Amino acid sequence: MATAPKAPVLGGTKAKEVTLEASVFAADLKPHLVHETVRAEMNAARAGTRGGKSRGLVAGGRSKPWRQKGTGRARAGTTRAPQWTGGGMAFPPGMRSFDVKVNRKARRAALKGALTNHVENGTFALLDGSAFDAPSTRKAAELLSDWSDRPTLVVANEDEEILVKSFRNLDHVLVTVPAELDVVSVVWARSLLVTKAALTQVLARAGAKSEEGGQ
Repeated sequence: MATAPKAPVLGGTKAKEVTLEASVFAADLKPHLVHETVRAEMNAARAGTRGGKSRGLVAGGRSKPWRQKGTGRARAGTTRAPQWTGGGMAFPPGMRSFDVKVNRKARRAALKGALTNHVENGTFALLDGSAFDAPSTRKAAELLSDWSDRPTLVVANEDEEILVKSFRNLDHVLVTVPAELDVVSVVWARSLLVTKAALTQVLARAGAKSEEGGQ
């Protein structure tokens, strides 16, 4: 029988480990699903606002620059044609969407695999938010230096304001909320911290069979 996944709790007064939800933190890592999801999330972040003007959108050029015959020059109907300086583009790019569809089941499997990878590598830990009674960037930096390497992803609830203020100014530390947790950030991070208060929402986002935290 496989060993139940465990993770340390940081910030407490004494060393402690908790048992994690096996359906999320002991899932199979499927690299192709992680790749597809990361690609989809990065594409979704692209604006797709690049564009150009066709000959119909460029100002000017309403009349022929010279008469059709008798000048010895090539016939021309407008100065806004693509071959003219200042003319429109022949095939201008326009607004587009880079979205790539990935099924919800595949997204959740990718997130579970990325979280499991951190647990297996010993780079996942829970954070006791009660250890921060006042914002302290120094205390946050010391906690990270004693535990793991950066870049670090910290997942906390929006109401954990003191903890968020303690971590958000550190270099190579990204603070996010469970509702915005994505596979790109989890893969980017060398270490992952989830507050005990945010763990339930992380489990729900990953589609856990049992949305209960560690024991």
